[in-house]
Amino acid sequence: MALKGLKVIEFVGLAPGPFCGMLLADFGATVTRIDMNPRNSLDVLQGGKRSLALNLKQPKAINVVRSLCRSSDVLIEPFRPGVMEKFGLGPTVLLSDNPRLVYARLTGFGQTGTHAARAGHDLNYVALSGVLSMLGRKENKPTAPINLLADFAGGGLMCAFGILAALVERHHSGKGQIVDHAMVEGAAYVGSWLYRSQSLPVWGKARGENILDGGAHFYDTYETKDGKFVSVGAIEKKFYRLLLEGLGLDPDLPQFEEEEQRRQLFETTFRTKTRDEWMEIFNGKDACVFPVLTPDEVETYKHNRERNVFVDYRQSEGDVLVPTPAPKLSRTPARSGATAVERGELEMAEEILGEIGIDREELVKLYEDDILLLSKRPKM
Repeated sequence: MALKGLKVIEFVGLAPGPFCGMLLADFGATVTRIDMNPRNSLDVLQGGKRSLALNLKQPKAINVVRSLCRSSDVLIEPFRPGVMEKFGLGPTVLLSDNPRLVYARLTGFGQTGTHAARAGHDLNYVALSGVLSMLGRKENKPTAPINLLADFAGGGLMCAFGILAALVERHHSGKGQIVDHAMVEGAAYVGSWLYRSQSLPVWGKARGENILDGGAHFYDTYETKDGKFVSVGAIEKKFYRLLLEGLGLDPDLPQFEEEEQRRQLFETTFRTKTRDEWMEIFNGKDACVFPVLTPDEVETYKHNRERNVFVDYRQSEGDVLVPTPAPKLSRTPARSGATAVERGELEMAEEILGEIGIDREELVKLYEDDILLLSKRPKM
């Protein structure tokens, strides 16, 4: 696997940090979660990682973390500025212990600036990035795409990219560095094309009135006879003509005239057949028409099956849908940690602590001193 041998310490937080760690773990890194709860049911992205629950209010727990970081390549922390410094685990300390460490700080607003110390969530970060103002129908208020844009695309994914960039640089300099990643900036950066394409014909109107944001009848979703939906993205003239042919309409209808009338015509036409009936018509046409699949359909869809877009969760995760890591590498493919055999917390604690010279007897002492947190008392 591409990142085999890379050792990562991940301080557990909400979605962005665990996603960042998941990306590294799926591509082969050994990721060790530092949690303050031995059984954290809120973190659904911990599969394939090792976990160690520590009482970070105890100085000995801090010493354990420092020992782990001395032999690690990466640290991911998701706290507000100053929290890690209060623990005695700030970058000044840990980079002094290990100058090769890449210290990634994943926050909403960054380590500096007016809002640095304030609380926020994905919606707030996307709002400040300016991207939220561009999202939504013209008759509705701005609408965020769940929490995908800041937490995951602009957050965990961009942070993982920053970590890998720092690791590549370390190969030349031999030195680690701090990755200060703010989700406001990540969301804005993900939106680079939106900002830099404003002079193109696809923009120029208010939110929801442009070609790509729901303002064009040929780039939208439509309900079918059975209450399902299809996606239509026939932007180019040649695709639009094939779309009209498939719908049984005049293929010479002008594409950019009578927008509202054409939308109503499309809505009425698409409701005359079921989604599958429309797919029978469009499967052989390059009209950019595809089904809007629901979560219970995506894994069995023919193309997704052929490309293994999802892990065969019926064998590994019960009824949980698990996407396959992407992109696909030809020689060193990734493997989803979600399908890894789950190990007990004591087994993982023994393995992790053993790497810094702590044996079973010392482990039990850490438990008794309320430093190591376990659901059950370890046996001698």
